[in-house]
Amino acid sequence: QVQVVESGGGSVQAGGSLRLSCAASGDSYSKYCVAWFRQAPGKEREGVASINRYATPTYKDSVKGRFTISRDNSKNTLYLQMNSLKPEDSAMYYCAAEVACYRTSGSLAPAQYNYFGQGTQVTVSS
Repeated sequence: QVQVVESGGGSVQAGGSLRLSCAASGDSYSKYCVAWFRQAPGKEREGVASINRYATPTYKDSVKGRFTISRDNSKNTLYLQMNSLKPEDSAMYYCAAEVACYRTSGSLAPAQYNYFGQGTQVTVSS
């Protein structure tokens, strides 16, 4: 069983920045594919960014150029740097992990991931 715990959410004004972190358990973190998802009230969960074991990132079109996903395998930690935030970025953000992942391409499909965290809230005011 893998546990993932998000942190770093908060409230910011439009144009501001936040950095989310996600700590994961397990001895083989470097082999995981990991990703960030978000879900706003009344909307479906959507993939924001993913990074595979080869450190190849994939982004949702609306966040390209504003968000950066990265991972530190020595700390079993995933990050999401979010800049130039917009009110439409407001949502609960979830970290997800897919263990023993050998995909060379990224995936923003929730069904690909085995484990999700409890989420951290991001609120962007105009």
